[in-house]
Amino acid sequence: MLAISLIIIGLLFRFIPHTANFTPVAAIAIFAGVYLNKKQALVVPLLLMVISDLFLGMHNVVVFTWGSFILVTILGIWAKNHKTFSGIVSTSVLSSVLFYVITNLGVWAMGWYPQTAKGLLDCYILGLPFLRMFTVSTLIYTVVLFGAYELIARRVRNTKLAKVLL
Repeated sequence: MLAISLIIIGLLFRFIPHTANFTPVAAIAIFAGVYLNKKQALVVPLLLMVISDLFLGMHNVVVFTWGSFILVTILGIWAKNHKTFSGIVSTSVLSSVLFYVITNLGVWAMGWYPQTAKGLLDCYILGLPFLRMFTVSTLIYTVVLFGAYELIARRVRNTKLAKVLL
């Protein structure tokens, strides 16, 4: 139930108009890593991206994008054992940087920039505004997802709803 809810939330936010790179996908990947079993956690962001990219458009960098979200999920799995506010915030920031490094390398490698050191540098420099928005969105959505879940969990922990929601 939680895995399907995360996919639906992610799809909705990918399809509604938004500022470039301001989506909850990385936050969902981190959250899935912390609260779902490993198999479900790895499937959630990948399925979310595959479905949405089929509608939004495929491109030659999807392997880097999808792969980055798998690595972000693995960071979330690591964060399961470091579930403090600072641990989750650190994971969010690290996830953003990891996504930026890998996807910009992919953009450069797939020929969107000249295959030179200057082309690679230009790719990373011109990607900085996207890194900023991605980091802000990841932090905001991570705080909202984790905060809402923990609040709900506290309220329903000793009720019949716990089996369905937790």
